[in-house]
Amino acid sequence: MRNLFIYIPLAIIALFVLGPFIWMLSTSVKPSGEVLSVIPHLIPSRWEFDNYAKAFASSPFLLYFWNSFFISFVETAVDLTIGAMAAYAFARIDFIGKRALFLVLLATIMVPGEVLLIPNYITITNLGWVNSYQGLIVPWLVSVFTIFLMRQYFLSLPQELFDAAEMDGCGPLRTLFRIVLPVSKPIWITAALIKFVGAWNSFLWVLVVANSPSLYTLPVGLINFSSNEGTVYNQLMAAATFTVIPLVILFAVGQRYFVEGIARAGIK
Repeated sequence: MRNLFIYIPLAIIALFVLGPFIWMLSTSVKPSGEVLSVIPHLIPSRWEFDNYAKAFASSPFLLYFWNSFFISFVETAVDLTIGAMAAYAFARIDFIGKRALFLVLLATIMVPGEVLLIPNYITITNLGWVNSYQGLIVPWLVSVFTIFLMRQYFLSLPQELFDAAEMDGCGPLRTLFRIVLPVSKPIWITAALIKFVGAWNSFLWVLVVANSPSLYTLPVGLINFSSNEGTVYNQLMAAATFTVIPLVILFAVGQRYFVEGIARAGIK
């Protein structure tokens, strides 16, 4: 009975979470006349899988996929590298003002990204990076949350591990990449998933910086299904479906490490 009272609320919450995705899949195979019907139907009267072919052919989605993957991959790789070094310094290296500097760094998390939109745009405009990969990528190469997440994980590692590395003559960088990295796989995968998903779903910054469709990512590319005449909802949902699929696969592969990394970092 105790498990029953636990799993019933969890099942209800899961339905609320999965509901939009189920409705997206349902709408993606509906005829146009049933999308905005007065009485909504989850199961379409006629399954139109050619909505996916029409959606894919309506825009250069291969280019959008490449842009999304390239931008997300570069941001994630650089963020993990710089974030790991900063986190190791805050966790295991003593220097003057470390605590104060870390608190100032954490305080920046409270600043909404929209507040930084105009200053960042002015900066990349002065650098001549508007409508370029540099302008899309460079402002987001470092994440304070990644530094915080990794620092918390590094603090949970046994001190004996670092003492042994120091006795063997390892410097900070060698200790980080040769000793700490192999035993910190969960937190690296967790940080990579969070950063990659955030970069993949980035919309507002790409919309502002990219003036050319050749630099559009998948979220911005979905705008093509909306116009002054209206929105083609079934094709829009079809495009949204194959936009989400890479993230679902990525999370399914790294789910075990994701849960372990969050638990070990002490974040509930």
